Amino acid sequence: MDLPILFVKTVLLRPYVFVFLAAYLVIAPRLLGWKRTALFFVMTWVTAFVCEFSSTRTGIPFGWYHYTGSTVGQELYLSNVPFMDSLSFTFLLFASYCLALFFLLPSPLRQAPPSKVPRLVFDPAARTSGAVLALSVLFFVLVDAVIDPVALRGDRWFLGRIYWYPDPGVHFGVPIANYLGWAVVGLIALPAYFFCDRRLEGPPGLPSSIAASPTTSGSLHSTATVPILLGCALYYGVLIFNLTVTFWINEPLIATTGILIYLPITAWFLLRLLGRLPSAPQATGDERLPPHDRP
Repeated sequence: MDLPILFVKTVLLRPYVFVFLAAYLVIAPRLLGWKRTALFFVMTWVTAFVCEFSSTRTGIPFGWYHYTGSTVGQELYLSNVPFMDSLSFTFLLFASYCLALFFLLPSPLRQAPPSKVPRLVFDPAARTSGAVLALSVLFFVLVDAVIDPVALRGDRWFLGRIYWYPDPGVHFGVPIANYLGWAVVGLIALPAYFFCDRRLEGPPGLPSSIAASPTTSGSLHSTATVPILLGCALYYGVLIFNLTVTFWINEPLIATTGILIYLPITAWFLLRLLGRLPSAPQATGDERLPPHDRP
């Protein structure tokens, strides 16, 4: 079958995946710029595909699982891996990264009034810090703890039964090794992106005067806050979609477990959104620059 026709059939079969991908392609350039958006996409997708290709043959890093091939001819496959599956890792990792940034990026030293939504400084050192990496990977794994149990039951909704585990795991049939594999993807792809981000010339998607030296006045559009919040909305959009499907297929225990996982995170998010949590102060002078850019 011609590749363009098969790609169109893939989009028609999995429209929800491509809606989330389209959201990524709208949001990410506003925050990162097109060059960094492309790098983030390629690094995450390649890492995810290689890990899936490996795991279906060696059990590393996700543990053993197998694709059924039931949709061959209906959607695009790369070897034995459905194209849409490894594609999903890209927008999920970006959305997880945005959620981590929202919690950890610094705010200007003098922000008034303090009760408003915090204005986030897209500080070069902060956005590629170890803390942002760790929290991004945690959110990345947690969202899969909601996605994978319902995806495993895809024969009961419009996903279809596309994969199976030879040794069902303790988390509603999902092995713990699967979640460790998601952590591995995040711990490879995100540091690789950080490495490139620190070395790329020019600022990310924000205007250079704002990205390098934000002021303490102006609207939310004068900082990274708006695109980061849109990335958080993407994260919660994926989460709500999967929880809705879980209730729809009459799996209330799985859905309730997912809700309980996200109750403290959502409370933390809302407190931060309302300006009720302290923020790291904005670095000044050369502290905002990566080491190779300091005089």
